[in-house]
Amino acid sequence: MVNKYKRVDKLENLNKLGWSQHFQEGFEVYSNKGYIAGRVVAAYMHMYKASTEYGELSVEISGKLRFEASAAQDYPAIGDWVVISPRPEEMAGTIHGILPRSSKFSRTASDGTGDEQIIAANIDTVFIVNSLNSNFNLRRIERYLTLAWESGASPVIILSKADLCHDAEEKYNQVEEIAFGVPIHVVSSVSKEGLEGINQYLLEGKTVVLLGSSGVGKSTLVNELTGEHIQRVQDISRIEDKGRHTTTSRELITLKSGAMLIDTPGMRELHLWEGEDGIGEVFSDIEKIAEGCHFNDCTHEDEPGCAVKHAINEGLLDNARLVNYNKMQLEIKRFERKQARAKRMGEKKGKKNTGKNGVRNKRVDSFEY
Repeated sequence: MVNKYKRVDKLENLNKLGWSQHFQEGFEVYSNKGYIAGRVVAAYMHMYKASTEYGELSVEISGKLRFEASAAQDYPAIGDWVVISPRPEEMAGTIHGILPRSSKFSRTASDGTGDEQIIAANIDTVFIVNSLNSNFNLRRIERYLTLAWESGASPVIILSKADLCHDAEEKYNQVEEIAFGVPIHVVSSVSKEGLEGINQYLLEGKTVVLLGSSGVGKSTLVNELTGEHIQRVQDISRIEDKGRHTTTSRELITLKSGAMLIDTPGMRELHLWEGEDGIGEVFSDIEKIAEGCHFNDCTHEDEPGCAVKHAINEGLLDNARLVNYNKMQLEIKRFERKQARAKRMGEKKGKKNTGKNGVRNKRVDSFEY
Protein backbone atom coordinates (compact mmCIF):
# COMPACT_ATOMS: atom_id res chain seq x y z
CA MET A 1 0.00 0.00 0.00
CA VAL A 2 1.38 3.39 -0.95
CA ASN A 3 1.93 5.76 1.94
CA LYS A 4 0.05 8.90 0.97
CA TYR A 5 1.73 10.86 3.76
CA LYS A 6 5.05 11.04 1.96
CA ARG A 7 8.05 12.07 4.01
CA VAL A 8 10.71 14.25 2.46
CA ASP A 9 14.38 13.42 2.86
CA LYS A 10 14.76 13.85 6.61
CA LEU A 11 18.32 15.19 6.80
CA GLU A 12 17.96 17.48 3.79
CA ASN A 13 14.75 18.97 5.17
CA LEU A 14 16.13 19.46 8.67
CA ASN A 15 19.30 21.09 7.38
CA LYS A 16 17.25 23.59 5.42
CA LEU A 17 15.43 24.45 8.63
CA GLY A 18 18.68 25.13 10.50
CA TRP A 19 19.42 21.69 11.96
CA SER A 20 22.95 21.26 13.29
CA GLN A 21 25.11 18.88 15.31
CA HIS A 22 24.03 20.77 18.44
CA PHE A 23 20.41 19.73 17.93
CA GLN A 24 21.34 16.24 16.75
CA GLU A 25 23.11 15.61 20.03
CA GLY A 26 20.10 16.85 21.99
CA PHE A 27 17.79 14.58 20.00
CA GLU A 28 19.80 11.37 20.56
CA VAL A 29 17.87 10.44 23.71
CA TYR A 30 14.61 10.50 21.69
CA SER A 31 15.84 8.95 18.45
CA ASN A 32 14.74 5.37 19.18
CA LYS A 33 11.31 6.20 20.60
CA GLY A 34 9.40 6.91 17.41
CA TYR A 35 9.64 10.69 17.74
CA ILE A 36 10.62 13.17 15.06
CA ALA A 37 12.14 16.65 15.29
CA GLY A 38 10.29 19.75 14.13
CA ARG A 39 10.85 23.47 14.21
CA VAL A 40 8.21 25.81 15.62
CA VAL A 41 7.23 28.32 12.94
CA ALA A 42 4.12 29.85 14.51
CA ALA A 43 2.28 30.00 17.84
CA TYR A 44 -1.44 30.54 18.33
CA MET A 45 -2.42 30.59 22.00
CA HIS A 46 -2.25 26.89 23.02
CA MET A 47 -1.41 25.53 19.56
CA TYR A 48 1.72 25.64 17.44
CA LYS A 49 2.75 24.97 13.88
CA ALA A 50 5.97 23.05 13.29
CA SER A 51 7.87 22.26 10.09
CA THR A 52 8.83 18.59 9.96
CA GLU A 53 9.78 15.84 7.52
CA TYR A 54 6.03 15.36 6.96
CA GLY A 55 5.54 19.02 6.15
CA GLU A 56 3.86 21.54 8.41
CA LEU A 57 1.99 19.98 11.34
CA SER A 58 -0.41 21.51 13.86
CA VAL A 59 0.94 20.48 17.25
CA GLU A 60 0.14 20.94 20.93
CA ILE A 61 2.21 20.24 24.01
CA SER A 62 1.73 17.03 25.96
CA GLY A 63 0.10 16.99 29.39
CA LYS A 64 3.39 15.84 30.93
CA LEU A 65 5.33 18.73 29.41
CA ARG A 66 2.66 21.16 30.55
CA PHE A 67 2.76 19.72 34.07
CA GLU A 68 6.56 19.91 34.30
CA ALA A 69 6.73 23.49 33.02
CA SER A 70 7.27 25.98 35.81
CA ALA A 71 7.63 29.22 33.84
CA ALA A 72 7.00 30.77 30.43
CA GLN A 73 10.45 29.83 29.12
CA ASP A 74 9.59 26.14 29.57
CA TYR A 75 7.08 26.38 26.73
CA PRO A 76 8.02 26.35 23.03
CA ALA A 77 8.98 29.64 21.40
CA ILE A 78 9.21 30.61 17.75
CA GLY A 79 12.34 28.99 16.30
CA ASP A 80 12.51 26.20 18.88
CA TRP A 81 13.33 22.66 17.83
CA VAL A 82 10.82 20.35 19.47
CA VAL A 83 10.35 16.59 19.87
CA ILE A 84 7.10 15.42 18.28
CA SER A 85 5.04 12.24 18.11
CA PRO A 86 3.47 12.78 14.67
CA ARG A 87 0.00 11.91 13.43
CA PRO A 88 0.62 12.50 9.72
CA GLU A 89 -2.82 11.28 8.69
CA GLU A 90 -4.19 14.26 10.64
CA MET A 91 -1.28 16.59 9.79
CA ALA A 92 -0.96 16.98 13.54
CA GLY A 93 1.17 15.86 16.48
CA THR A 94 2.11 16.27 20.12
CA ILE A 95 5.19 18.03 21.51
CA HIS A 96 7.00 16.01 24.19
CA GLY A 97 10.14 18.10 24.65
CA ILE A 98 12.19 21.12 23.61
CA LEU A 99 15.75 20.59 22.41
CA PRO A 100 18.49 22.71 24.07
CA ARG A 101 18.53 26.16 22.50
CA SER A 102 21.68 27.37 20.74
CA SER A 103 20.65 30.99 21.23
CA LYS A 104 17.63 32.96 22.38
CA PHE A 105 16.51 36.57 22.38
CA SER A 106 14.72 37.24 25.66
CA ARG A 107 13.27 40.07 27.65
CA THR A 108 11.68 40.28 31.08
CA ALA A 109 7.95 39.68 30.74
CA SER A 110 5.94 42.89 31.01
CA ASP A 111 3.25 41.25 33.16
CA GLY A 112 5.13 41.97 36.39
CA THR A 113 6.03 38.32 37.09
CA GLY A 114 9.71 38.80 36.38
CA ASP A 115 9.65 35.70 34.15
CA GLU A 116 11.74 35.36 31.04
CA GLN A 117 9.84 35.89 27.79
CA ILE A 118 11.61 34.33 24.85
CA ILE A 119 10.99 36.36 21.72
CA ALA A 120 12.84 34.01 19.34
CA ALA A 121 15.02 30.92 19.71
CA ASN A 122 17.91 29.39 17.77
CA ILE A 123 18.70 32.53 15.80
CA ASP A 124 21.91 33.36 13.97
CA THR A 125 21.49 37.08 13.36
CA VAL A 126 19.54 39.88 15.02
CA PHE A 127 18.45 42.70 12.70
CA ILE A 128 18.02 45.76 14.93
CA VAL A 129 15.82 48.08 12.88
CA ASN A 130 15.74 51.78 13.68
CA SER A 131 14.31 54.37 11.32
CA LEU A 132 16.15 57.51 10.30
CA ASN A 133 13.15 59.78 10.78
CA SER A 134 12.07 61.21 14.13
CA ASN A 135 11.99 57.66 15.56
CA PHE A 136 15.81 57.61 15.50
CA ASN A 137 16.99 56.82 19.03
CA LEU A 138 20.58 55.97 20.01
CA ARG A 139 19.61 54.95 23.54
CA ARG A 140 17.08 52.45 22.20
CA ILE A 141 19.71 51.01 19.87
CA GLU A 142 22.04 50.54 22.86
CA ARG A 143 19.33 48.61 24.69
CA TYR A 144 18.57 46.36 21.72
CA LEU A 145 22.30 45.78 21.21
CA THR A 146 22.69 44.73 24.84
CA LEU A 147 19.98 42.10 24.50
CA ALA A 148 21.26 41.01 21.10
CA TRP A 149 24.77 40.32 22.41
CA GLU A 150 23.25 38.53 25.40
CA SER A 151 21.23 36.28 23.09
CA GLY A 152 24.25 34.53 21.60
CA ALA A 153 23.40 35.71 18.07
CA SER A 154 25.23 38.34 16.02
CA PRO A 155 23.67 41.83 15.84
CA VAL A 156 23.30 43.82 12.63
CA ILE A 157 21.89 47.35 12.66
CA ILE A 158 19.44 48.33 9.91
CA LEU A 159 18.81 52.09 9.60
CA SER A 160 15.58 52.24 7.63
CA LYS A 161 13.60 54.92 5.80
CA ALA A 162 16.68 56.59 4.34
CA ASP A 163 14.38 58.27 1.82
CA LEU A 164 12.86 60.31 4.68
CA CYS A 165 16.21 61.50 6.05
CA HIS A 166 18.45 64.36 4.89
CA ASP A 167 21.33 63.66 7.29
CA ALA A 168 21.67 59.88 7.01
CA GLU A 169 25.48 60.02 6.98
CA GLU A 170 25.58 62.00 10.22
CA LYS A 171 23.23 59.58 11.95
CA TYR A 172 25.21 56.64 10.58
CA ASN A 173 28.33 58.09 12.21
CA GLN A 174 26.48 58.51 15.52
CA VAL A 175 25.44 54.86 15.49
CA GLU A 176 28.94 53.77 14.51
CA GLU A 177 30.29 55.49 17.64
CA ILE A 178 28.13 53.36 19.96
CA ALA A 179 28.08 50.05 18.04
CA PHE A 180 31.69 48.92 18.03
CA GLY A 181 32.33 46.45 15.23
CA VAL A 182 28.63 45.90 14.49
CA PRO A 183 27.67 46.00 10.78
CA ILE A 184 25.40 48.96 9.95
CA HIS A 185 23.25 49.18 6.81
CA VAL A 186 21.31 52.22 5.62
CA VAL A 187 18.26 51.10 3.64
CA SER A 188 15.09 52.37 2.03
CA SER A 189 12.27 50.06 1.01
CA VAL A 190 10.94 52.86 -1.23
CA SER A 191 14.09 53.58 -3.25
CA LYS A 192 15.54 50.05 -2.67
CA GLU A 193 18.73 51.67 -1.37
CA GLY A 194 20.98 49.32 0.59
CA LEU A 195 18.71 46.26 0.41
CA GLU A 196 21.25 44.17 -1.51
CA GLY A 197 23.76 44.66 1.28
CA ILE A 198 21.75 42.63 3.77
CA ASN A 199 21.43 39.57 1.53
CA GLN A 200 24.76 38.32 2.89
CA TYR A 201 23.00 37.35 6.14
CA LEU A 202 20.05 35.67 4.43
CA LEU A 203 21.58 32.29 3.60
CA GLU A 204 19.89 28.90 3.46
CA GLY A 205 19.44 27.36 6.89
CA LYS A 206 20.21 30.62 8.71
CA THR A 207 17.69 32.36 10.95
CA VAL A 208 17.30 36.12 11.32
CA VAL A 209 15.01 37.94 13.76
CA LEU A 210 13.84 41.52 13.16
CA LEU A 211 13.56 43.73 16.22
CA GLY A 212 12.49 47.31 16.57
CA SER A 213 9.80 49.55 17.94
CA SER A 214 6.51 50.21 16.14
CA GLY A 215 6.77 52.29 12.99
CA VAL A 216 10.43 51.70 12.12
CA GLY A 217 9.54 49.88 8.91
CA LYS A 218 9.94 46.23 9.87
CA SER A 219 6.78 45.06 8.11
CA THR A 220 7.71 46.93 4.93
CA LEU A 221 11.19 45.40 5.08
CA VAL A 222 9.68 41.92 5.47
CA ASN A 223 7.57 42.53 2.37
CA GLU A 224 10.68 43.52 0.41
CA LEU A 225 12.72 40.53 1.58
CA THR A 226 9.97 38.03 0.82
CA GLY A 227 8.89 39.65 -2.41
CA GLU A 228 5.31 39.34 -1.23
CA HIS A 229 2.96 41.59 0.69
CA ILE A 230 2.54 39.16 3.57
CA GLN A 231 2.71 41.83 6.22
CA ARG A 232 0.02 44.49 6.48
CA VAL A 233 1.58 47.95 6.44
CA GLN A 234 -0.09 51.05 7.82
CA ASP A 235 0.74 54.63 7.06
CA ILE A 236 2.64 56.76 9.51
CA SER A 237 0.62 59.24 11.52
CA ARG A 238 1.28 62.65 10.04
CA ILE A 239 0.85 64.26 13.42
CA GLU A 240 3.10 62.11 15.59
CA ASP A 241 5.33 60.60 12.88
CA LYS A 242 4.89 57.26 14.65
CA GLY A 243 4.01 54.04 12.87
CA ARG A 244 0.91 52.20 13.89
CA HIS A 245 1.39 48.74 15.29
CA THR A 246 0.92 46.23 12.43
CA THR A 247 2.56 42.95 13.47
CA THR A 248 0.68 41.26 16.29
CA SER A 249 2.22 37.79 16.40
CA ARG A 250 5.54 36.10 15.74
CA GLU A 251 6.05 33.78 12.81
CA LEU A 252 9.03 32.13 11.14
CA ILE A 253 8.96 32.87 7.40
CA THR A 254 11.11 31.02 4.84
CA LEU A 255 12.58 33.32 2.20
CA LYS A 256 13.37 32.41 -1.40
CA SER A 257 17.06 32.24 -0.46
CA GLY A 258 16.29 29.51 2.07
CA ALA A 259 16.93 31.79 5.04
CA MET A 260 14.32 32.01 7.78
CA LEU A 261 13.01 35.31 9.07
CA ILE A 262 11.19 36.03 12.32
CA ASP A 263 9.30 39.30 12.52
CA THR A 264 8.21 40.53 15.94
CA PRO A 265 5.58 42.97 17.17
CA GLY A 266 6.87 46.45 17.92
CA MET A 267 7.74 46.36 21.61
CA ARG A 268 6.94 49.42 23.70
CA GLU A 269 8.70 47.87 26.69
CA LEU A 270 12.01 46.05 26.46
CA HIS A 271 13.09 45.16 29.97
CA LEU A 272 16.45 43.47 30.26
CA TRP A 273 16.60 39.75 30.94
CA GLU A 274 20.05 39.30 32.50
CA GLY A 275 22.39 41.41 30.34
CA GLU A 276 25.73 41.72 32.15
CA ASP A 277 27.69 40.27 29.23
CA GLY A 278 25.69 42.35 26.75
CA ILE A 279 26.28 45.55 28.69
CA GLY A 280 29.99 44.79 28.84
CA GLU A 281 30.01 44.42 25.06
CA VAL A 282 27.92 47.50 24.22
CA PHE A 283 29.51 49.82 26.80
CA SER A 284 33.05 48.50 26.61
CA ASP A 285 34.34 52.07 26.18
CA ILE A 286 32.87 53.17 29.52
CA GLU A 287 34.11 50.08 31.34
CA LYS A 288 37.58 50.56 29.86
CA ILE A 289 37.69 54.20 30.95
CA ALA A 290 36.37 53.20 34.39
CA GLU A 291 39.51 51.15 34.97
CA GLY A 292 41.25 54.48 35.54
CA CYS A 293 38.88 55.60 38.31
CA HIS A 294 40.45 56.22 41.72
CA PHE A 295 37.89 54.00 43.48
CA ASN A 296 37.15 50.44 42.35
CA ASP A 297 33.46 50.88 43.24
CA CYS A 298 33.15 54.30 41.62
CA THR A 299 29.57 55.12 40.64
CA HIS A 300 30.75 57.85 38.23
CA GLU A 301 28.68 60.50 39.95
CA ASP A 302 30.60 62.84 42.26
CA GLU A 303 33.57 60.74 43.46
CA PRO A 304 37.01 62.37 43.25
CA GLY A 305 39.34 60.90 40.66
CA CYS A 306 36.51 59.58 38.44
CA ALA A 307 38.02 58.88 35.02
CA VAL A 308 34.58 58.55 33.41
CA LYS A 309 33.45 62.01 34.52
CA HIS A 310 36.78 63.38 33.37
CA ALA A 311 36.23 61.86 29.92
CA ILE A 312 32.80 63.49 29.76
CA ASN A 313 34.20 66.89 30.76
CA GLU A 314 36.87 66.54 28.07
CA GLY A 315 34.23 65.76 25.43
CA LEU A 316 35.49 62.21 24.96
CA LEU A 317 32.28 60.57 26.16
CA ASP A 318 28.62 61.48 25.80
CA ASN A 319 26.96 61.96 29.19
CA ALA A 320 23.67 60.57 27.80
CA ARG A 321 25.50 57.32 27.10
CA LEU A 322 26.67 57.12 30.72
CA VAL A 323 23.13 57.80 31.95
CA ASN A 324 21.82 54.93 29.83
CA TYR A 325 24.62 52.65 31.05
CA ASN A 326 23.82 53.41 34.70
CA LYS A 327 20.09 52.97 34.05
CA MET A 328 20.57 49.48 32.62
CA GLN A 329 22.97 48.50 35.40
CA LEU A 330 20.36 49.48 38.00
CA GLU A 331 17.70 47.62 36.03
CA ILE A 332 19.74 44.43 36.12
CA LYS A 333 20.35 44.75 39.87
CA ARG A 334 16.63 45.26 40.51
CA PHE A 335 15.88 42.27 38.34
CA GLU A 336 18.38 40.09 40.20
CA ARG A 337 16.85 41.08 43.55
CA LYS A 338 13.37 40.35 42.23
CA GLN A 339 14.50 36.95 40.96
CA ALA A 340 16.09 36.12 44.32
CA ARG A 341 12.85 37.02 46.14
CA ALA A 342 10.79 34.97 43.69
CA LYS A 343 13.11 31.99 44.20
CA ARG A 344 12.79 32.21 47.98
CA MET A 345 9.00 32.50 47.72
CA GLY A 346 8.91 29.57 45.32
CA GLU A 347 10.94 27.42 47.68
CA LYS A 348 8.61 28.26 50.56
CA LYS A 349 5.56 27.56 48.44
CA GLY A 350 7.07 24.28 47.28
CA LYS A 351 7.51 23.10 50.85
CA LYS A 352 3.90 23.98 51.68
CA ASN A 353 2.63 22.12 48.60
CA THR A 354 4.56 18.94 49.33
CA GLY A 355 2.29 16.05 50.25
CA LYS A 356 2.79 13.20 52.70
CA ASN A 357 4.75 11.15 50.19
CA GLY A 358 7.09 14.04 49.47
CA VAL A 359 5.49 14.66 46.08
CA ARG A 360 4.86 18.28 45.23
CA ASN A 361 1.31 19.07 44.18
CA LYS A 362 1.74 21.40 41.23
CA ARG A 363 -0.57 22.83 38.62
CA VAL A 364 0.79 24.93 35.83
CA ASP A 365 -1.47 26.92 33.57
CA SER A 366 -0.54 27.23 29.93
CA PHE A 367 1.35 30.35 28.91
CA GLU A 368 -0.08 32.41 26.10
CA TYR A 369 2.32 33.89 23.56
